[in-house]
Amino acid sequence: MSATEASANPQATAGGIGIANLPNQLHKIVTKKGTNFSLMVVGESGTGKTTFINTLLTTELIEPLDDATRRKKQLDKTVDINIHKAELEEKMFSVKLNVVDTPGFGDYVDNNDCWLPVVDFIENQYEQYLRQEQQPVRKGIVDMRVHACLYFIRPNGHTLKPLDVRAMKAIGARVNLIPVIAKADTLSPTALRQFKKRVMDVIDAQSIRIYQPPVESDDGNSEERNREIISAVPFAIIGSTLEVKTEDGRRVKGRQYPWGVAEVENDQH
Repeated sequence: MSATEASANPQATAGGIGIANLPNQLHKIVTKKGTNFSLMVVGESGTGKTTFINTLLTTELIEPLDDATRRKKQLDKTVDINIHKAELEEKMFSVKLNVVDTPGFGDYVDNNDCWLPVVDFIENQYEQYLRQEQQPVRKGIVDMRVHACLYFIRPNGHTLKPLDVRAMKAIGARVNLIPVIAKADTLSPTALRQFKKRVMDVIDAQSIRIYQPPVESDDGNSEERNREIISAVPFAIIGSTLEVKTEDGRRVKGRQYPWGVAEVENDQH
């Protein structure tokens, strides 16, 4: 059958093998095989990286360090790279998640070049993946390339520290960098807005590359939501694995304060 005959007869491509059905076929392949996603978390100790990851995944993927272990780690004066693996499944779609933790980052008096182990790890994963792709037999490829990096900013109420600027510049040039303000519930709404503005002013002034999600969308509601997300950068986050009771009797994950409850999953908190 010629192309002209096929176009004249719509039933010829009604069986689901036409070009229009390719996205569905690719979706079935990806759904069957699953996908990999590697997330790196970078920030000083005490900024809530472990708590946030455990809150995000609703499970204790990373075991929190006690004070004695934390102090012992500070004596080592090294930045470690720890990889935590988990497999997530939702609606028949599986994701092999790799969480790359960086204990020891920014914890010492002299933090010069403390981001180099982080940058070296990111670049090494690109090189290893490229070498595997160049092999004649490419079955069983291990993909540990970092897809995104959450950079935790300490909520000091002032602005970015020189360490933050240099580290974010180096990391943002190599991977999708997403700045987040840790423990945002320790700042008042007014102080938080001012702090976010100062952080963005420094990011723009220092030409730090951060991830910018796409705005355009065929759906007007989605486009408006995308603009709201971009305007919220750097994201203010709260982490807590504990359930607390609100004034109206609801049980939610959050933090209890004398003035009320800061809910983890509430955009307004």
